[in-house]
Amino acid sequence: MNKKYKLSDFDYNLPKELIAQEPTTPRDYSRLLLLEKETGEIVHKRFYDIVDYFKKGDLLVMNNSKVMPARLIGKKETGGKMEVFLHKFIKENNWQCLIGGRGARPGLEIFFSEDLKCKVLKNNNDGTWDVEFNMEHGEMMKVVGKIGHVPLPPYIDRISDFGFRISDKDDYQTVYADDKKIGSVAAPTAGLHFTPELLRKLKDKGVQIEYITLHVGLGTFAPVKIDDITKHKMHAEFVEVSSGTLKKLRKAVNENRKIIAVGTTSTRTLEAFSEVIQSSPVKRAQAKFTRQASTSKIQNYSDWVDIFIYPGYKFKIIDAMITNFHLPKSTLLMLVSALAGKENIDKAYKDAIKNKYRFYSYGDAMFII
Repeated sequence: MNKKYKLSDFDYNLPKELIAQEPTTPRDYSRLLLLEKETGEIVHKRFYDIVDYFKKGDLLVMNNSKVMPARLIGKKETGGKMEVFLHKFIKENNWQCLIGGRGARPGLEIFFSEDLKCKVLKNNNDGTWDVEFNMEHGEMMKVVGKIGHVPLPPYIDRISDFGFRISDKDDYQTVYADDKKIGSVAAPTAGLHFTPELLRKLKDKGVQIEYITLHVGLGTFAPVKIDDITKHKMHAEFVEVSSGTLKKLRKAVNENRKIIAVGTTSTRTLEAFSEVIQSSPVKRAQAKFTRQASTSKIQNYSDWVDIFIYPGYKFKIIDAMITNFHLPKSTLLMLVSALAGKENIDKAYKDAIKNKYRFYSYGDAMFII
């Protein structure tokens, strides 16, 4: 019988100096903690060593969503500074947003440039506001691409009024982010460690690389506020997976090849789409999976995903996962604990802190194998 965990079980103390403020350069020189989920064994490497732990035929799944410059810095007519954070597109020129600065109210106009402004429509009383821009979606996004700023997490402390700098536009983006897949308000950070050269080495080794698209929303990082974690509700995020990728996933399942997810977003996507990828239940025999998927026709698939994975969950698709080190009491920490085992994750995090690994978005990586 699975143990029932409480929110407090996922808390830990992290020295502030271990919260990474800068990315590692080059990207693949970040440190890598290898965690063997069956034995709990830990090995310390550099991220570029990860190639050694793949073999021909492995299938690596990455999230190619691109972070949009969702932070708009504007002014009220009186000159006071305001920040509008694009959260969710509603329709035409209407968005759901977060608003920073004093005096947010229905009817307030905020000016961002000579061309772009918005009018606050209503307070949703959940931390978000509905606003109306003076441009329709396509035209507006062109302007946002020029004047918007990358929405860095609050624990990255930049010395400026609104905490940003130009280099973050590139640093806080994976090298494989697709220009046609703009929509995330936070980077799928496990992928930040990859370089074009490292991807080439994996391909040369015979590793199959496939892409899914999950637009990361603020809901992914919404704090869990109840001690009974099973009652936490995830916010839905939009996911797209092509028929070609689904077919290759199904083929890998049939051939019992290893499927490795890059990040919690790819993991949640694959597990949420498990019934599309395969038709029969997963059977676990020690560390091995016996999997058989239907060969019926697959089409492009898209849907809203709100799957919440925590200890006790039985993984149906993925065998291994590349991830970063996550915040205490977060759903992300609960997900990796479900895959590797809570005790193994506790041990790994203590070891990472002892060895002064860098944590969170710009931090070091873990490979759960």
